[in-house]
Amino acid sequence: MAENADTSASAGSSGAKLSSPGLSGTAAPEGSPAPQGTAPPGSAAQEDKLRVDFYVLEESAPGARLRVACRLAEKAYLSGQSALLWHSDPDELRSLDELLWTFMDGSFVPHEALGTGTATAEVPVLLSAGAVPAHQVDVIINLAPEIPPCLAQTRRVAEIIDGDEARRRAGRARFRAYRELGIQPASHNVRGD
Repeated sequence: MAENADTSASAGSSGAKLSSPGLSGTAAPEGSPAPQGTAPPGSAAQEDKLRVDFYVLEESAPGARLRVACRLAEKAYLSGQSALLWHSDPDELRSLDELLWTFMDGSFVPHEALGTGTATAEVPVLLSAGAVPAHQVDVIINLAPEIPPCLAQTRRVAEIIDGDEARRRAGRARFRAYRELGIQPASHNVRGD
């Protein structure tokens, strides 16, 4: 993805737009080691490389944030960018895998689970519940409660937060962790379908 390119996705019939900016550093929850390959907090290398956008939904239904993730992945694919859908819940990641085929009529998002044996550098959208790609990706779409450990492989992160209180708390903690690393995340309110 181009360094300051914008990844936008329609948020249903409301016409709201989702937009994710660029990425460079890495943040870990307090007391955790910094993710692999991260620049020191506040360093010029970190600030030049990582852009983090939080998409905040009012809805608390898990399907709402999965649909937003599908839209962001589709926008990345259609603009020639590679994406990694990162999640710590393998069951919900399987649901996301299915949803990528059906979330919108006429939509096609080529994707594959990381580690299935295919030449993953050629697959535009990867899904992972723990495996870290060996190559760079343009955007990481994070659905996990923690900051992905593979921030060094991207310059952009899209965090999706819905109305579920536990996910909101985890999202606030990630927002603070990014700021502690010297990254200024942007926040976007998204209306539901």
